Amino acid sequence: MRIIHVSDCYAPRTGGIESQVRDLARAQAAAGDEVHVLTATAGADGHGGVEDDGGVAVHRLGARMPFDLPVNPAAPPQVRRLLAELRPDVVHVHAGVVSPFAFDGARVAVDAGAPVAITWHCMLDGVVPVMRTAVHRSGWATAPVALSAVSSAAAQRVRSVFGRDVAVVPDGVDLSAWQPDGARGPDGDGDRTRPLRVVATMRLAPRKRGPALVELAADAAARLPAGALRLDVVGDGPARAAVERRVRRRSAAGLDVRLHGRLPREDLRALYAEADVFVAPAALEAFGIAALEARACGLVVVARRGTGVEEFVTHDVDGLLVEDDDAMTDALVRLVEDPGLRERLAATARSRRPPFGWERTVAAAGAEYRRAADLRGR
Repeated sequence: MRIIHVSDCYAPRTGGIESQVRDLARAQAAAGDEVHVLTATAGADGHGGVEDDGGVAVHRLGARMPFDLPVNPAAPPQVRRLLAELRPDVVHVHAGVVSPFAFDGARVAVDAGAPVAITWHCMLDGVVPVMRTAVHRSGWATAPVALSAVSSAAAQRVRSVFGRDVAVVPDGVDLSAWQPDGARGPDGDGDRTRPLRVVATMRLAPRKRGPALVELAADAAARLPAGALRLDVVGDGPARAAVERRVRRRSAAGLDVRLHGRLPREDLRALYAEADVFVAPAALEAFGIAALEARACGLVVVARRGTGVEEFVTHDVDGLLVEDDDAMTDALVRLVEDPGLRERLAATARSRRPPFGWERTVAAAGAEYRRAADLRGR
């Protein structure tokens, strides 16, 4: 099968869509498909052109924009030319709330008569009414495209916009790369007197709520004996300064928190091997790749209800799902004060592997490609 992926963002940019599109494309290429990626993201050298990325042909169609934004208003003619040259079996568009390049690609592909699948990698909270009006006035509500999202929670929002069937094409990870440390017991090293080691990995951007994480962890620490909780935060981004300010202020009140910046996979694995709990404070988490990696490592995951994390965490079985920040604080306190609960959740998390390896993601994408072809009468 000849597959074209269309995404505003791609490596070397880092983030959820970037990593998922790249890994999905590579998995499909490894399975024997001919895979191309059209993106507005420039290469590491700042230029465009075509490059081989692990068996995937990456067509970089970006323009020089302020702050290296992955935008190119002049891209549609280039996309149209490539569609005519490559004659794909399917065009898989990857969308966020604001994805001008992807939306242009979808429009050009539909106009060209290609089977089109669109996957939403975001939560549309706050924009559903506006988008619903826009898609119905523009005719996109009845366009012959297969719609999907990365989780049931995200799909519900897309369904509210389009008023039609929306499937789920979940994010995936290489489960073999995120194995629990066999040397550890269900409660880490078995020492109940050491601090509860809490870790969070995220892009330090407003929607991920890094400052709120520091606050709720500090509130939990204030209710516990000194030294009972330690927080490690992995990641970087535009909200780093705000997070650092909260850390300085709340550390003076007794919170033990360490900011690591970005870490390579091997260092992150080592950090998870020493941790007990992964916390995901975002209220608008469409899936939660970092939480899935931590869950695959056997960590107890604490996350918000109504997010994509519910795809792979079951409340009171292998993690805790909560309604708000106060409840997340309560959950951390419970996990310190009730070691039996912590050990039970950890034992289940370590023994039950989450079923979100790449085989599942590739199969779900393939089903959407067949649905897209059916909608086109292929």
